[in-house]
Amino acid sequence: MKSRKGLLAAAALLILALIVFVNRDRVHFDWAMFWLQLRHIAWVHIAIGVALIYSTFFLRSVRWSVFLSATKKVSPLALVGPQFIGFTAVALFGRLADVIRPGLVAQRVGLPVSSQLAVYTIERMFDLGAAAIIFSGALLFAPAGLPHHEIFVHTGEISLAGTAFLALFAVTIRVAGGAVASAAHATLRPLSHPLAESVADKIRGFRDGLNAISSAQDFLLTALISLAMWGMIGYAYVQTLHAFISTPELATISFSRTMLLMGASIGGSLLQLPIIGWFTQIAVTAAAMHEFFRAPIEAATACGALLLFVTFLSIIPAGLIAARLNHITLRNATTEAEATDPIRESGSA
Repeated sequence: MKSRKGLLAAAALLILALIVFVNRDRVHFDWAMFWLQLRHIAWVHIAIGVALIYSTFFLRSVRWSVFLSATKKVSPLALVGPQFIGFTAVALFGRLADVIRPGLVAQRVGLPVSSQLAVYTIERMFDLGAAAIIFSGALLFAPAGLPHHEIFVHTGEISLAGTAFLALFAVTIRVAGGAVASAAHATLRPLSHPLAESVADKIRGFRDGLNAISSAQDFLLTALISLAMWGMIGYAYVQTLHAFISTPELATISFSRTMLLMGASIGGSLLQLPIIGWFTQIAVTAAAMHEFFRAPIEAATACGALLLFVTFLSIIPAGLIAARLNHITLRNATTEAEATDPIRESGSA
């Protein structure tokens, strides 16, 4: 595990070095202007952005309680702590730590960890679907006068098609998950028996997660919560950009245009390495703002740093307090989660 993390870290540093080398003559970075941008921030927008992000963690708790309702009635307030702690672990130790949350929830509500891993799987799918719907809808209906309008519409169409495919896949798994798992196992077994077992187990886990939604009412409620949550995340992006009142390219940006930035940011966070991932995330969002919105590179970089804080790192104080109150050591919890993470196991097979 340590060697794999080391290779990933070395790859990230190599990519950063290549980016700097390739663009050394194209972009002159003025550090004085960078710090000046940070000094002229409308902090009320940052406060609103942080408040929106914190609200999404409460919505996550409500959504998880809906998933649990078919098995056990649990108050959403009982699930807030695991959300805070889990996302704090991701911020500090990387994306692999995300599976801390199912373990913490299982411990809190007295259910098997495997059942909460299934809930985690369906939670991720709802996140992806809701983000894609908001992303594609905003881009499809972007005002015609926006620069690069055809790029917005084309990206929205692709995203909407991907969302429809995911919805069809989810329905298929819900109706015939066992048959799909068996077919996948039979297809992949000649290539790799461990891979075939892993894929089949993941399909069954996804089916079990879908079975947590026991009624059409629960599905509708979960979908509405997911859409509200990702709409709030989108507006947190808008508020952060509007904080740069001295940079018109950012201060007046619309929700629709911000969706391209959110898409780039989500893509940049898929491989979230400890600490190093912070800087790659800033680099991705800064490059997107510089290219999409023609924002000065200094303002784009400063905004990328604040976006990282608002959307990703602002949860750390609450998570550390929650861990302290619950007598949980983040490092130990992360190690235990990695040891039982089915995704990790399949990756090393």
